[in-house]
Amino acid sequence: MNFKKVILIILLFLLSACNQFDQNNKSLVYISDQKYSNTGFALIYDDKLKKEKKISKKIDNRSLLIFHNKIKKNSFVKITNPVNQRSVIAEVISNNVNFSNFYNSVITKRIAEELYLDPNEPYIDLILISKNSTFVAKKAKTFDEEKKVAEKAPVDGITIDNLGKDKREELKITKNKFLYSIKIADFYYRDSAENMVNRIKDETNVKKSVIKKLSKTKYRVLLGPFNDIKKLEKSFNEIKVLNFENIEILKDV
Repeated sequence: MNFKKVILIILLFLLSACNQFDQNNKSLVYISDQKYSNTGFALIYDDKLKKEKKISKKIDNRSLLIFHNKIKKNSFVKITNPVNQRSVIAEVISNNVNFSNFYNSVITKRIAEELYLDPNEPYIDLILISKNSTFVAKKAKTFDEEKKVAEKAPVDGITIDNLGKDKREELKITKNKFLYSIKIADFYYRDSAENMVNRIKDETNVKKSVIKKLSKTKYRVLLGPFNDIKKLEKSFNEIKVLNFENIEILKDV
């Protein structure tokens, strides 16, 4: 009888351990999903880009879909305009599209207009949202309905309903001075940051690098600032040879 009890206790312990392991795995997945974020410029889709071979696939400009090269297909992302804090939830329709690495994603005209982005300066925050997030779960319920509405709408002149007003808002784009820097990485030690600056100078033609002290244990390596998007893109492309994982473009740093 005692032997059976011992076996039962062992089985219960093993089952509990398995459940705990599964829970830990779910937590790890959630954290991993939440890790990816990037601040930079988006490429607003236009059929001309496809004709000029600057992008390899088409996308419906009425949709809430994006192209991204580092996020899994069918994932949800939150895209925010840092200037006015407007945001939308979009779905990654493909991660196998060729476009310039200077852009962190390809977005549709509808997304750009809903965020009131300046088409000449489409600067966004992009965050991958976990599938376990209740925020995404709630949004996913209406996502298909929103896509159906978008499919019936004309590509040009998309407007946005404000629930607090009867009239539709007019598109308002805030114009700011163009001033951006390229964030390479953050380091715990200043020596590490200095080594990175030396590597950039030795291995690329980019010489405009600085170290910004954020705290006693955080040093940021930046390139810039740049007051012209062409110079910014040129420097961005020149450092591609260093194979940095997640370069960001920061505004007014």
